[in-house]
Amino acid sequence: MTGKTVNETERMVVTRVFDAPRELVWKAWTDPKYVMQWWGPKGFTSPHCQIDFRVGGKFLCSMRTPDGQEFWNGGEYHEIVLHEKIVSSMYFSDSKGNKIDPAELGIEHEAIEDAYDVTLFEDLGNGQTRLTFIGNEPMESAKNSGQLEGWNQILDKIAEVLAELVQTN
Repeated sequence: MTGKTVNETERMVVTRVFDAPRELVWKAWTDPKYVMQWWGPKGFTSPHCQIDFRVGGKFLCSMRTPDGQEFWNGGEYHEIVLHEKIVSSMYFSDSKGNKIDPAELGIEHEAIEDAYDVTLFEDLGNGQTRLTFIGNEPMESAKNSGQLEGWNQILDKIAEVLAELVQTN
C-alpha cells in the first residue's frame, strides 16, 4: 500500500441524489441490517456486518463475490455529525477486523496518507438527499482499480434499499 499526500480535489468522490429523506439515507448507511443489503459491488452479497456506531467505534463487514470468495473490510469512526457527516477510516481486514495489506488479496489500492473517508448527507428538500462519499484514494487510482465503478454500483444498491424504505415508512 502506497501512502501519498494529495489535494482534496484529487480524491475519489462519488455523489448521488436519492429520492428519500436524509434521515432514511442516514439509516440505510449506518444500520447493519441495511448495510448488509448494499455492501459490495453489483452481484456481491454481505453475509456479515457489525457496526459500533459512535466516535471511536469500529465496523466490520464482509462481502462475498458471486463465486463465493469472501473479502472483509474494517474501520473506525472518527467524527459523527447526526444526519450530516461521517468521517471514518476503512481498510481491508481479516474476519476478525485485523488490518491486512490489500496486495495480499491481489487488490490494487493506493491509499492517501492520513486521509479518512468522508460521507456527507445533504437535505435537498422535497424528500431528496444528496450523498457524497469522498474516499481515501486518488481519483485516478480509483478509476484504474475499479474502486470508482464499485462505489457507483454500491450507490445503485443503496437506491434500491431506499426505495423499499420509503415505501414502508
